[in-house]
Amino acid sequence: MPRLRKLPQEKRSSTVLAGTAAAEAAEAAVASDAAGTTTASAAPGAPGSPVPAEDPHGAAFFDCDNTIVQGAAIFYLGRGLYKRKFFSHRELLRFAWQQAYFRLHGAEHAGHMADAKESALSIVQGHRVEDLEQICEEIFEEYIAEKIWPGTRALVRMHLEAGQRVWLVTAAPQEAARVIAARLGMTGALGTVAEALGGVYTGRLVGETLHGPAKAEAVKALAAREGLDLARCAAYSDSANDIPMLSLVGHPYVINPDAELRRHAREQGWRVRDFRTGRKAARIGIPAAVGIGAAAGGTVAAVAMHRNRQR
Repeated sequence: MPRLRKLPQEKRSSTVLAGTAAAEAAEAAVASDAAGTTTASAAPGAPGSPVPAEDPHGAAFFDCDNTIVQGAAIFYLGRGLYKRKFFSHRELLRFAWQQAYFRLHGAEHAGHMADAKESALSIVQGHRVEDLEQICEEIFEEYIAEKIWPGTRALVRMHLEAGQRVWLVTAAPQEAARVIAARLGMTGALGTVAEALGGVYTGRLVGETLHGPAKAEAVKALAAREGLDLARCAAYSDSANDIPMLSLVGHPYVINPDAELRRHAREQGWRVRDFRTGRKAARIGIPAAVGIGAAAGGTVAAVAMHRNRQR
């Protein structure tokens, strides 16, 4: 069974606040995009069409780090901010070490994630939100675009072509999360919400980092607001930290798993796919949440997986 230990009330409140804030921010961003987009010709799941007609109660939730992106998005963000002289060479070396750990071990380190959060908050304090949004666009092109796993991109497209909403769920700042989601054609993104007053960062978070149980709270909050049936939804992740989120949905899938999640997936009968090495793993196929109408999208995913097996 998932290790869902009961959180202290104070921690629980902070976790729920983080999840609720992420859901509210994600909905607001999608509504803002839709208001500025001509929706008549928009494809299902594309910006400007946040509510696909084919499956209004189904959705897919994708973790970011090592699920969609090779490595951790927040560390690429740190590298880009260093390039723009937001912080020192010594801090860059710390980011580099944390990224190397992540790539070598294929797992998140709680201490590194907390350190990255504190560093990021101190770095952006006093800066304008609109400036960071622009920088995140640039950093995607510089570092992240070439790090997207083709197999996971195909899965995202599969859900979109099935007429489902597709959401990115990540501990990375919501500004960076939105850029990644938009570039992949996703509906929107749930990310860590940094407090801002008058369009300027205060150096505090709303709740806590969207990590572990906070991701599950964000998914629950968004599902309630969007009228989603979690039993019809799918979720994808690489990390045991996301067992709470994976356990929420009717169709959990494991991508590039760390050792603990691989063991848990085997115990629970969850399907696994590893895009890192090409080694044998249980095929994901077409998630049951997508249904028969996903034939076109399923073909795309099948082709991507076939190519991966041929490498």
